[in-house]
Amino acid sequence: MIRKFTIALALIAAFISVSNKAVAQCDTVANACVRHMTNKYISDGQHYRALLLDKEIAEFQSTFYGGTTYRIAACSGLGDGNIVFRIFDKERNLLFDNSEQKYAPYWDFKFVSTLDCTIEAQIIPSKAPSGCAVMMISFKQ
Repeated sequence: MIRKFTIALALIAAFISVSNKAVAQCDTVANACVRHMTNKYISDGQHYRALLLDKEIAEFQSTFYGGTTYRIAACSGLGDGNIVFRIFDKERNLLFDNSEQKYAPYWDFKFVSTLDCTIEAQIIPSKAPSGCAVMMISFKQ
């Protein structure tokens, strides 16, 4: 009985340690990604984060209001060009794919009307097998 308790306690401690390292990694990536948000833009107040393993794709939901200029930035690791991000409308029509723009770390855009969108993020496997993906959305003042 004591042995099972000790094993369970060790597993819980290991999980907490790994979780804390993942959170710290995402914090580091978010701090590096914020450089793409100039003083012309105001953050929506959220950091969209996902710990991605081998070829996983994270999905984030956002509403973009017509007539507003937005900047979306996507980061993984400390350098640029490590992540693919795509934006789709509700019908899954592709609106933007940064792989068509040499993996640009951010995109500025403006929609004519309000749209609910899905944003996908995936770490480029040749750059890193896994890591934290961070998306930031801001709007122009």
